[in-house]
Amino acid sequence: MYWLSKTRYKIGFIIPTCLVYILFIILPIFIAIGYSFTSYYGIGKAHFNGLTNYIHLFHDNIFWKSLKNTAIIFVLVSVILLVLSFFIALLLNQRLKFADMSKALIFSPAIIAPIIVGIIWVYILDPKIGIINSTLRLLGHASWAKEWIGGTVLSPYSIAVIYVWQQLGYLTTIFIAGLKMIPDDILEAAKVDGANAWQRIWHVIIPSMRSTISTVIILIITGVFKIFEIVQQTTGGGPNHMSETLVTYSYSMTFQSGNYGYGMSLATVTFLVSLVLMGIYFIFSSERK
Repeated sequence: MYWLSKTRYKIGFIIPTCLVYILFIILPIFIAIGYSFTSYYGIGKAHFNGLTNYIHLFHDNIFWKSLKNTAIIFVLVSVILLVLSFFIALLLNQRLKFADMSKALIFSPAIIAPIIVGIIWVYILDPKIGIINSTLRLLGHASWAKEWIGGTVLSPYSIAVIYVWQQLGYLTTIFIAGLKMIPDDILEAAKVDGANAWQRIWHVIIPSMRSTISTVIILIITGVFKIFEIVQQTTGGGPNHMSETLVTYSYSMTFQSGNYGYGMSLATVTFLVSLVLMGIYFIFSSERK
């Protein structure tokens, strides 16, 4: 298959992929940004209104609440998911009994549709019919029962827990693949030199997995800012928009209220926030290198 090494054949394979990417990813982004500068309600012609949507956005209390909820979810998911998936990968990478079965079990939530994940956790966290509160009442601790979802305080924290449960196995699998790429000779040499387990993790494994860690962090950032089905199924953004995230609020304004221009401004801000976070991470990681 020597012909695969020729430049023209490589270009021939790349062009269709690039066209699809531009048509279905890049072009819709620019269309959404364009609509964010208009007054458009899905019927008739869109009218340019400059920065009106963005000015209104920064005076919108629901926007700030959705941004706060998204920030809470992002911080919790980033810390818990990154650390937990890494150490579970270290554990499952050992030659342990039932390791393969454990890998399959921990990965299984990742293949469940997010809308089904939301339904499952409704039966766990719902204040009235949920397993947690029902069990607490059965044990005589009704005062411990909380509004895990649908309340004004704990909803973003519960969403973060659900998302961690769903994505833990997927990111653990990526970390396991990264661990497999580290030569055993390097680890053995560090062990012979007297490095303990923590020193091998900190000075050998983590630096050797820099690219894998970067991939996981990018997946976490992009994933958090796309959480929709879980919130929609568990709380619907309620009560009174108190558990909205940036994505669900954008959906609500666009498809439920019919304010496409304002909804696209919310979507644009969500996109820019995720880009800024990724940019900060890349700058920080390049300085560390």
